[in-house]
Amino acid sequence: MNSKTVPRNSHAFAEVLGQIQQTRQRVFAQANTALIDLYWRIGQTISHKVAQAGWGKGVVTELARYIAHADPTLKGFSDKNLWRMKQFYETYCDDEKLSTLVRELPWTHNVTIFSRCKSPAERLFYLEQCLQEKYTSRELERQIDAASFERVSLTQPKLSAALRVLQPAAGEVFKDHYVLEFLGLPDSHSENDLQTALVRHMKAFVLELGRDFLFVAEQFRLQVGNQDFFIDLLFYHRGLSALVAFELKIGKFQPEHMGQLNFYLEALDRDVKKPHENPSIGVLLCRDKDEEVVEYALSRNLSPTLIAQYQLQLPDKKLLQARLHELLAGEWAMDDKDSSGEDGR
Repeated sequence: MNSKTVPRNSHAFAEVLGQIQQTRQRVFAQANTALIDLYWRIGQTISHKVAQAGWGKGVVTELARYIAHADPTLKGFSDKNLWRMKQFYETYCDDEKLSTLVRELPWTHNVTIFSRCKSPAERLFYLEQCLQEKYTSRELERQIDAASFERVSLTQPKLSAALRVLQPAAGEVFKDHYVLEFLGLPDSHSENDLQTALVRHMKAFVLELGRDFLFVAEQFRLQVGNQDFFIDLLFYHRGLSALVAFELKIGKFQPEHMGQLNFYLEALDRDVKKPHENPSIGVLLCRDKDEEVVEYALSRNLSPTLIAQYQLQLPDKKLLQARLHELLAGEWAMDDKDSSGEDGR
């Protein structure tokens, strides 16, 4: 049969194929859950034996050798992995919410999260992100290296009032800072260099943005009157059901940039947006910004826009962790003060 010929029963065939694929996915998921449950029980057993029977490294090493000798077909039960299972159990045994989430992720992802994340809040963040964004293990490592948890915890995206009203979920979709170290650009670069590099590394850029972003075009043409205008990068966001226009600026944010972006959004809504879609969103991505200038520029802006910053190197994770610790310590101090009644005499 010609490979290009469409079978007469193609719809029914596609239905059967879909059933096979869905069942295979369920089998993989069930197998993963069973494997994680096994590692949990092994970790629980070793943890209790260490606490109650004085098991040490020597006994666990002996256990690993016993398993390997008794059943050479079993892989993944070295003494190092057995200790990881103990750490896995002890990390989550007192947290019912997290102990449920870990069963939905592969073991490699779990090892990365419980070995690299320092707090329950950080572990919860990456567990939920993995489930939502479907990270590979390498992508998860990159998100941790890029300090995604610290960046989200420390800075909220700068949104116009119109965007907050029209899209209440926008604060969870967009970021205040985007890390673009994967571009490999020098500090001195042009807007064209930035745009070209983003398109060349679009897969990595979408990972930084979020998987619900779908790339539409670069230099998207808008015709208004007898003139042509071009949006640097145009995306569509599935969750927000809206076009998202990115304007790139390699310098510091200037208030006049907003006029250009607002014009593009008006043209998109009049001439490009589908009737069932929400109003288009504008993102001004700049190299630097003065927070007070940003606040003034957005305070009376009537378009759904935001101003974000990009950086070309991975952030100093330890510095961000220290800042987050200071922030949380300040909040705890305020809570303690409020609870003591000092403010309510």
